[in-house]
Amino acid sequence: MRRSATLAASWCVWVLVSSFFSAPAANADQVTLKNGDRLTGTIVKSDGKCLLLKTDAAGEVTLKWDAVSAIVSSQPLSVQLNNGQTLSGNVTTDDGKFAVTTPDRGQVSAPRDAVVAIRNAQEQSDYDRLQHPRLIDLWSGLFDTGLRETRGNSALLAFSLSAKAARVTKRTKLSLYATSVYATDNTTPPGRTTANAIEGGARFDYNLTPRFFVFALTDFAFDQFQHLDLRSVIGGGAGLHVIKTTNTTFDVFAGANYDQERFSPNPPLVLTSITRNVAEVLAGEELSWKLNNRVSFDERFTAFPNVSDLGQYRFQFDATAATKLKSWLSWQVTVSDRYLSNPLPGLKSNDELLSTGLRLTFGKGNF
Repeated sequence: MRRSATLAASWCVWVLVSSFFSAPAANADQVTLKNGDRLTGTIVKSDGKCLLLKTDAAGEVTLKWDAVSAIVSSQPLSVQLNNGQTLSGNVTTDDGKFAVTTPDRGQVSAPRDAVVAIRNAQEQSDYDRLQHPRLIDLWSGLFDTGLRETRGNSALLAFSLSAKAARVTKRTKLSLYATSVYATDNTTPPGRTTANAIEGGARFDYNLTPRFFVFALTDFAFDQFQHLDLRSVIGGGAGLHVIKTTNTTFDVFAGANYDQERFSPNPPLVLTSITRNVAEVLAGEELSWKLNNRVSFDERFTAFPNVSDLGQYRFQFDATAATKLKSWLSWQVTVSDRYLSNPLPGLKSNDELLSTGLRLTFGKGNF
């Protein structure tokens, strides 16, 4: 009797141990390659060119779709066909066909060549939102901070804050931005402000084709030490997506704008306020480059030749390198340059900024 009880207990322990070690495999998706290799994990998506598999051991793994011979999913997947139909359910492959076990129609088969995309539940939800997004959907954003303070023989405080937000769909991109720079020097009383500038604006891009786009923009700027009370710009133009890949985008663009600048007096050289109303053309380029999963580089340059006063011009340059510390936190270094060829008498043309600090992000970071 004791022996039977011991055998029964041993059998129960063996079953529990076996279940413990086999559960992860049973609850994982399985991908078999044409060379015989077999990978387990969670299928995220496929676009007909690559398949993204999230594994416990290696993280996200990208596989060439042509190298995949079979898949078995433990989770419901959405399989999009080339006729526009989407099948949802657990997926297996057999003899070059996809078998999808749907909750309402049972098992439905489709040829492999008819499959244009595969998505898990989260990816399908994001895809559906992208087809008919609300205005509050699809936003991404970031906040860049920079702070420098000294105490003792010198008493300096410099602070910079930048914010960007973008809403990107297949055909449109709405971008908002704002930047503030402020610095004080209290080394010798009384304290004085040494920098005080604010910029902001918005831009709307519309893709006429996958490579060609048009845009409209508006910009505003204030700079205390340039005696610029307000610069307001409205304009538009067209551009070209020269490079548009997952890790790299490079755009060139050109257009025209109307610029109104209001300057306060700068005694004793300038005793009255000055308002300039000028027409400008604009031309520029924008680069966004992901070196790897942690490091990214963004750069933008725009020139504004003055057509109302030939020979005069201004330009804007911004470059930022960011290293990701967490999914929502990065360390960034930013270089900016603002140049005006015809400032008020007695003032310099160039305003440069070097800032470093933390970056906070939300959304998917598509700007």
